[in-house]
Amino acid sequence: MSTAPETSAAYLIRGAAIGGGDRTDLLVRDGIIAETGTGVSASGAEVIDADGLVALPGLVDLHTHLREPGREDAETVETGSRAAALGGYTAVHAMANSSPVADTAGVVEQVFTLGQKAGWTDVRPVGAVTVGLAGERLAELGAMADSRARVRVFSDDGMCVHDPILMRRALEYVKAFDGVIAQHAQEPRLTDGAQMNEGAVSAVLGMTGWPAVAEESIIARDVLLAQHVDSRLHVCHVSTAGSVEIIRWAKQRGIKVTAEVTPHHLWLTDELVRSYDPVYKVNPPLRTDEDVKALRAGLADGTIDIVGTDHAPHPSEAKECEWAQAAMGMTGLETALSVVQHTMVESGLVGWDDVARVMSTAPAGIGQLAGHGQPLETGSAANITLVDPAARWQVDPQRMATKGRNSPFAGRELPGRVVATFYRGHPTVLDGALNTPLTSEGA
Repeated sequence: MSTAPETSAAYLIRGAAIGGGDRTDLLVRDGIIAETGTGVSASGAEVIDADGLVALPGLVDLHTHLREPGREDAETVETGSRAAALGGYTAVHAMANSSPVADTAGVVEQVFTLGQKAGWTDVRPVGAVTVGLAGERLAELGAMADSRARVRVFSDDGMCVHDPILMRRALEYVKAFDGVIAQHAQEPRLTDGAQMNEGAVSAVLGMTGWPAVAEESIIARDVLLAQHVDSRLHVCHVSTAGSVEIIRWAKQRGIKVTAEVTPHHLWLTDELVRSYDPVYKVNPPLRTDEDVKALRAGLADGTIDIVGTDHAPHPSEAKECEWAQAAMGMTGLETALSVVQHTMVESGLVGWDDVARVMSTAPAGIGQLAGHGQPLETGSAANITLVDPAARWQVDPQRMATKGRNSPFAGRELPGRVVATFYRGHPTVLDGALNTPLTSEGA
């Protein structure tokens, strides 16, 4: 947990609709919600008129690529956490595929310290499962768990832990500290040379297909392994209808599995690949409309637990090239909440209280992140996001805080605008713009 100082200033958020419900006043003081109700007053508090705004617990992302150390040309902890704050996030989990890989206590503590110094959000490192993400031997799981970073989520994301013996050992190892293995489900032998989803569009375009079974077979294996050793499994970026059914089956049997879906998989389909625009090249690939419908239904009914951005920024040269050579990945921190509003709220599938669950409460629980995902009530940590659901805005990657310009939503008009983000009682974002970080100078 960050040790950045908490703000001593007081803020009175007046008339916010908590989770889209009744209008409520929130008095924020000394990093906590000091009082809630109607007609709350506080001498000397800065008043924020929240009429028409929805208040959510600060958003938590379980799946962010901050690239640092080693790939600062693509992103840094500073720029990525700024983007997170603008997107309404008060905590992010930084994936391990940096350079060097976050497979030791030293590297995860470096990332953790960089997050503290930045002061825009809590930055919780994700530790690698295997040394160098090579899939050959386990990384220092215990040392990372015991470090100052207190790692509880481990993932080789970007690579699959494809060896079943190694996956079993990892699941067994993390039981000692109630950790979770977050699996990138991709059987590598079924996706060798794959460029996009295997289906009608890949056949027309003549591209090597990425079959759904490459994802589904790993998930099926791993839920059975998790059941066998009675350990916690998290499935990253679920993308197919078949994967949703396997996870639903596993949950019905009491297996300790959770799952995430990305914003882009809730909306975009492989039809966009017909443009040959590499901005749509991502891992796992964009799937079919039937898959999108199944993912939305799975998120709505609780089969899929959370929305994880899989924010994957790249330098422009890695995307502005021919499709076959382009890097896989999309940015997502600054657009995620708006995409969820469009795909899930405006479609009537979920309400704002469900948004709070899948974008804050559940991911904070999976990551064991204290002080985040709490109900907005007296005594809770003041991690708060205020969103204007009636606002509309056009996505312009050039104006984003992230270094990555590879947003698949560039040029689209999206609903909802983050008006303010309170991180430990300090407004990192006010009036939709960056304010100051939570540091000795900013507090």
